[in-house]
Amino acid sequence: MKYEWLEEYLHALPGVEKDYKIEWKWDRYMIRGKLFAAVCAPEGMKDERYNGHTLVNLKCDPRLAELYRGEYPEVLPGFYCDKKTWNAVLLDGDLPDGLLRDMCRQSYELVLAKLPKYVQREIAGAQ
Repeated sequence: MKYEWLEEYLHALPGVEKDYKIEWKWDRYMIRGKLFAAVCAPEGMKDERYNGHTLVNLKCDPRLAELYRGEYPEVLPGFYCDKKTWNAVLLDGDLPDGLLRDMCRQSYELVLAKLPKYVQREIAGAQ
């Protein structure tokens, strides 16, 4: 994986929990049980774009999702997620580190914003 910093970055965001979903072979990053990022390496898929690549699924504003996909070949519709609101970023591509960090942060903030206000305050207070 090209982005060695990714796991540490995702896990260091406030309130993040990590687990491994053995059935899917996914490392999942969540806030209070709500997924905002998942790292996996799909194999044997009908859509060859995902096969043999380690990728991270990230939640994204639908308008930005289309822009990212149009500009960067390593950004695909979400793998095994809603294709409108999730992107899959191939981690062996050439996406700039700064952009991947921004996409991770955006995903985190989208999920955090959907949590109850008291949870958002708890997480903000824990920083």
